[in-house]
Order: sequence, then structure tokens, then C-alpha cells
Amino acid sequence: MRIPKEGESVAIQSFKHDGSLHRTWRDTMILKTSENEIIGCNDHTLVTESDGRRWLTREPAIIFFHRHYWFNVIAMIRDNGVSYYCNLASPFVLDREALKYIDYDLDVKVFPDGERKLLDVDEYEANSKRWHYSNATDKILKANVNILVDWSDHHKGPFSQEYIDIWYQRYLELAHR
Repeated sequence: MRIPKEGESVAIQSFKHDGSLHRTWRDTMILKTSENEIIGCNDHTLVTESDGRRWLTREPAIIFFHRHYWFNVIAMIRDNGVSYYCNLASPFVLDREALKYIDYDLDVKVFPDGERKLLDVDEYEANSKRWHYSNATDKILKANVNILVDWSDHHKGPFSQEYIDIWYQRYLELAHR
């Protein structure tokens, strides 16, 4: 598989544990690729839900995917500051079609003031039973919630304002080429 170059767009597809398509983002601009991570930006990107509903993202968002962490981070750049939506998910894979991952229902939302909420615990419990998430998967996901909390507390990686500023500026440069 050819790794997308900076400035190119890729689709992102999230799946559920049973392999069903959950959600698709049509165009994400790639800002950086490395052996282990992909950083991109969505801005008014078309999103299609599994039931066919379609909507546009409302603001620019820096996205972070990593091959070794069981989460991805969407940093939404808003007038009142950066809000984070973190999906507990399998590490990404990339093929000719899209960047892909399995969404494991649990989400962590981090507000501009640093307040955090763990979301969709009930959905996680229901799907865990429905699709028989293994004990190993459960442990990995819960450990990765702790990593997200630590990163958020210590402003590491995508939770750093400097990180957001650098990658958003890079997006603006590439978008105006």
C-alpha cells in the first residue's frame, strides 16, 4: 500500500466489531505520515452514517491516529477553544480504499476547560455482550482510556496547544497551495 503524501486526501472508515461499516469521512487532508502515525485535518468534511444519513463537519479538526494506541483523537478547533473527541478504537490500518479502524463505542470528550466525560459506557457494555469482546480487548481499551486521561492531564501529543497550532497552520498552508 502506498502511503498518502502530505496534502493528499484520504477517506476514513470506521467499522464495528462485527465488521459492519459504521461511519465514513469522505476527504481528510493528510498533514503527516510516519511509520506509526497519521495526522490529518477535516474541515467541512462530508460524513456518511451507516444508515445513509449525511452531514458536514462544522469546524476544522486535527485528527491523530497511531498504530500502537487503541484510540484516535479528533481536536475540534472552535471559537471558545479546542474540544477533543477521542474514540476508543483499534489501531488504524491503511489500504487502497481508506484509513480504517474498529470503533469500540467508548468515547472520551475533553472540553476546552479540561473537563472530561466518558461517553457511551452503556453502548460499550451492550456491544461487548452482543459481539463477545474478549477480556484482552476489554483490558486494552480500559488501559487506553487511562493513557488518554494522562495525555489530556499533561497536554501531551494532540492535547498540546502547540501541537494544534503547528498542524492547523500546516493545514492552512497546504489548503492554500
